[in-house]
Amino acid sequence: MASISSISRTLFNDRRFSIRNPNSFNSWVLRKNLSVPRKMTFKTATVVVSATTAEMPKKRYPGEAKGFVEEMRFVAMKLHTKDQAKEGEKEPQGKPLAKWEPSIDGYLRFLVDSKLVYDTLEAIVQKAAFLSYAEFKNTGLERSEKLAKDLEWFKEQGHSIPEPSSPGIEYARYLEELSEKDPQAFLCHFYNIYFAHSAGGRMIGKKVAERILNNKELEFYKWDGDLSQLLQNVREKLNRVAESWTREEKNHCLEETEKSFKHSGEILRLILS
Repeated sequence: MASISSISRTLFNDRRFSIRNPNSFNSWVLRKNLSVPRKMTFKTATVVVSATTAEMPKKRYPGEAKGFVEEMRFVAMKLHTKDQAKEGEKEPQGKPLAKWEPSIDGYLRFLVDSKLVYDTLEAIVQKAAFLSYAEFKNTGLERSEKLAKDLEWFKEQGHSIPEPSSPGIEYARYLEELSEKDPQAFLCHFYNIYFAHSAGGRMIGKKVAERILNNKELEFYKWDGDLSQLLQNVREKLNRVAESWTREEKNHCLEETEKSFKHSGEILRLILS
């Protein structure tokens, strides 16, 4: 059964159908056994052709051709500074990483607040208030258990482990509230937290270890298995989940990126406190 658009293309390309011979259209339809509206005539078919050719091309979003995760990556990279990424558009604030002067106390505050956020993320995924969250159980990217081991190591070295502070508490609360009502926004945070830690987070961990931990690599920066494959598995799952979203829902997810950077940045700055 042919569609209206295929009929329209045929009419454009076949000189047998002219305004002077409208019956030629009707006889052609009968020969081809096509299904068209009962009242459709040569004149109305011509209108369909005109309307079809006048349609505006669909807007393409940066990265859309590769999947929605690429769209998220594109938006996230623009929120970096130029010295952090070539796509970065933000002006640098504070000292560059190479000039950081971290302290053990500040680093512990960062690790404790980070653990609270990861505890929250993992609990939300396990609870799965929305069915899509269940896709992200046991991805291999989970960090809570690793952070627990690191904090225990610091304790064994004689350091006092602080209680979570405002940045971590506020972010964890925000994620809990968001997860109950806004899955697109929540998954934006999920993506940015885990993927940022696997990239820039590792670089920061290495620099801090050089300065104050005698190059000790914490469990926080280790993964069981091939990290690149773990990340790819999550990319594919995120892309599949986003296939069911409308364009408006996708845009809403992308718009949440800046809030994710804001909260994560506040926790990161604890290293220098």
